[in-house]
Order: sequence, then structure tokens, then C-alpha cells
Amino acid sequence: MRIVYLDIDSLRPDHMGCYGYNRNTTPYLDQIAAEGVRFDQVYTAASPCAPSRASFMSGRFGINHGVLTHWGAGCHYEYPQGDGHSKEYPFLPRLLREADYRTITFSSFGDRHHAWWYFAGWNEIHTHTLKGGNEDAHEVNAAVLPWVKAHGAEDNYFLHIQYWDAHSRYTYPEQYAEQFANEPAPVFPTEEDIKRHRQDTHPRSATFLHWSDDYSKIPKRTMPLEIAGRQDYEKLINGYDGGISYLDEHIGQLMDAFRELGVLDDVCFIVSADHAESFGEQGVYLEHGMATEAVHHIPLIMKFPGLSKTGHVDKGLHYNVDVVATIADLAGLPKPAGWDGRSLLPALTGGQAEKREFLVLEHGLYACQRAVRTKEWHYIRTYHGGFYQLEPDILYDLERDPYQRNNVASEHPDVVRELGAQLEGWIAEQMAGNLMKDDPMMEIIEDGGPFRYLKPHDWAGRLERAGRKEEAAAVLGR
Repeated sequence: MRIVYLDIDSLRPDHMGCYGYNRNTTPYLDQIAAEGVRFDQVYTAASPCAPSRASFMSGRFGINHGVLTHWGAGCHYEYPQGDGHSKEYPFLPRLLREADYRTITFSSFGDRHHAWWYFAGWNEIHTHTLKGGNEDAHEVNAAVLPWVKAHGAEDNYFLHIQYWDAHSRYTYPEQYAEQFANEPAPVFPTEEDIKRHRQDTHPRSATFLHWSDDYSKIPKRTMPLEIAGRQDYEKLINGYDGGISYLDEHIGQLMDAFRELGVLDDVCFIVSADHAESFGEQGVYLEHGMATEAVHHIPLIMKFPGLSKTGHVDKGLHYNVDVVATIADLAGLPKPAGWDGRSLLPALTGGQAEKREFLVLEHGLYACQRAVRTKEWHYIRTYHGGFYQLEPDILYDLERDPYQRNNVASEHPDVVRELGAQLEGWIAEQMAGNLMKDDPMMEIIEDGGPFRYLKPHDWAGRLERAGRKEEAAAVLGR
């Protein structure tokens, strides 16, 4: 098999045509979806970038591989010690390589996040720039397309390609954002929502959209300086959608390269993301900073010619680690005992994958949270709020409140108790069977909390310069 994994940073499924978006952002990805299987309820087990891709490499939940933040305490990738490599806890590319698959990655992720475990097991590693994830799609394709033209017609390879354009900064050509200027943007948040969000003082809030008040390096044509109203929000969304459109066009170039080789119809495509992005949910914009629906709900499209049922839609609850288990299954390999995923192969053929009643989601970079996601509820337990002002228990009724405006924990104490018990049981089960001495979430808290890119004194200074002295003092007291 020729397996191509398109790993798109920060991509929300509801900004893709195949998931019902009104804007034509993803015509080429939509084509892959039309010829394959779309999964509607897939979640990254741990966010953001490093935790999610540690799960991609290891097939394990964050609590089990140990990476719940981006460096320091709570970011120690756990792997059996010794000179040999583990058969129980193998790296995905190494497992495939042992099965005679050529494994190739085009990604600067390992450099960006100092994640040296990411480089384990690949035949070929192409970082292609030293920009550490700030490269645009044309720079990715400048490295990928020559490889495809030289090797794409060969067989038995796993080709991983990462595109970054949906991640904030939006440095692609401006016309890709401008094309959406006259098209309706999502209805949430409303002007009233934004007015309420303007009272927040956390990073990436409507008023404090950017970490720094030095705006000289902000791409102003594709990003607003703040969210003062719907006009600013629409500019931000145009910027996000422009990045998606730009990378999709370059995925079209990739598909053309396979078509010229005469093998496009035989290529197996997997399309997914490390995490998604908040655009007003919980008063957060342009960020992937909590264990929320907006951050953890990711796209998944799988097209395996001759196997996948064309146009099938699966609506079951699944993790990103299930995708890793599926790749092994498709390669004819038994799932390693130490992996946490379950194969989705039955769903690919139009059947039902093994059912999950709930998922547990983890985040440790900007807040310390775990969440329980069921079909109806999203329950979040906050261990440390970071810069956010959060209740310890948050419960959203997703059927009646899809934008998660209202915490209904006090109205449904029985649901909070039930989902809290499920969470505690899950933590105990994982810790009893993993390689960890301590829960990595607790390590982050004991180290002072989820403050990596911004320290409390840095953010307090930002607030003081804006005349928010009371809020600055509150930050310093955390």
C-alpha cells in the first residue's frame, strides 16, 4: 500500500466543506472525503501539539506517554529503558518499518518542539526548513513534490506530510483571505458574545488577542489586533479560512503529482489534525488552550481504494490513537499490547467500529484540565486554570448549547458526579497499567502550573500597561 497521511495543524472540521461548511475552503480535501470515509466524532486524546503528536508516535494516551505540555515537568516522554526497542510500546514508524514499509516524514515538528522522540524509526526525515513550523504550504511542497515524483509510484510506504497554514500568523498570500471577505462567517460569536468576552483579561481574549502589545510583527492584512466586534472576528475567520484554502490548493498539487504518475486512484489517504482551534468558545480566540470541544474535536477522513466504502459517514466517538491502531491493522500487524487505540477498520468497510461510551481528553499547556466527552455532555475538571478564570467543574449540554455558553454543572449535580466518577476510574486504570511513576498532570501543577510561553509576571506587565492594574495583581497572586 501507498499510505499518505496529511497532518494539518490546527484544522477544525467545521471549516471544511465535507463537514458542512458554507465556504469553499477545501475542494481537494472534499474530493478525498467523497471517495472515502468521513468520521464525524474524532477527538485528540491530549492537546495541543506535542501531546497530540506524542500520541501519534506512541499509540498511547497522554497520561501514558507522559507528554502533557511542551517542555519541563509533565513533558517527559516515557519509553522502556535499554538498548533495544520495545515490542509492547513501539513507535508507529518503527513498527511499520519492521513490516517492510518505507516510512517518511516531511515535518519540522520535532525541531519546533524539541521533541527528539519524534525522530525515532523513520527511514527518512525531511525538516526542509529551519523555520520550525512557520513555513507555508508552498515551502512544504517544494520538498514533498520532488520526492513524490521520484518515489510516488513505488509501493509499501507510509508518507507523513505536515501543513501548518491553519495555525496562527497566516503568512500566506493575502488574496487567499480576501476571497472570503463577502461570504457569511459563522454566526457565533454574536456581537453580544463579543461584548461579554471583552471583559476577559486572559491571553487570546477578545481584548488581548495577541500575547504582546508590540504589534509591529503581526500580519495585519490577515489578522486583527483585537476583537472589538463582528468585523474583527470576520477578519480573523477570513485569515483562518485563507490558510486552509492555501494548504488545500497545495494538497491539490500533491494529488496532481500522483495523477501524473498514474497511481492517484491507488493511493491511500488519511487526513487529520493534531488539534483544532478556539474562535470565541469559552471567550478564547486563535488558541488551542483547553480540554474543550473546539480544541479537541478534529477531522478524520480515510480513503483506502478497494476497501473503504465510498461516501460512508461514521458518527461514533473515537480518539486519534484509534487512527494509529487502524494503520497497524491495515498493514496486517497486530495491535501492540501497550497501545491504547482500537482499530477503525470495520467502519472503513461500512460497518461499526468498537463502540466507546465516553472519551477522556487531556490538556496541560495553558490550563491543567481533563474532560469527559459523551454523546450529550462535555464535562471538564480544572486542576489549575493558568491565566483563565475557570470553575473547578464545568458541564456543557452539547445538544441544547452547542456553542458552550452556559456551565450547567450546578443544575445537573448527578451528571457531574457520574462523569467525575468515570474520570477518576479512568485515571486509576491508566496509572495502574502504565510506565509512569506519577501522573504528569500533577507534575505540571507541582512545578508551579501551566505557564510555559508566558509567566505570570509577563502577563501582569501586559495588563498593567493596558491600565488593568487590579487584574494584573490577581494574576501575580496565582
